[in-house]
Amino acid sequence: MSGSDHDRPNSMPNNTAGGAESQQTSSEGFRSDLERDVSTREQRKLKARAEVHRTIWFGLGTFGLVGWSVTLPALAGIATGVWIDHRFPSRFSWTLMLLVLGVALGCLNAWRWISRESQNEARH
Repeated sequence: MSGSDHDRPNSMPNNTAGGAESQQTSSEGFRSDLERDVSTREQRKLKARAEVHRTIWFGLGTFGLVGWSVTLPALAGIATGVWIDHRFPSRFSWTLMLLVLGVALGCLNAWRWISRESQNEARH
């Protein structure tokens, strides 16, 4: 190496001022892109949490729940009515009366459940 090479420690052009400036600009650009990306993802997640995804299975489950809430009291009324009719014969059909009572109680129960679920859905 010649003496002139030792006089110049960096043989590369001195771009420290311009290099730091371009690095800062790219860093700010990266940061704003990152912030925008994070903000977009956060908004999507918040929107997804706010929306309740109701699938066909949810609808079928609700349909089944409402159906069973009417069916079980009706069947209980029929069973009790048949037992009373066999034990204590009378001119009134306890089976029919208790069937109607069971269906009415089941419909009342289903109505209360659906109205409570509707109120919960309205709150969310």
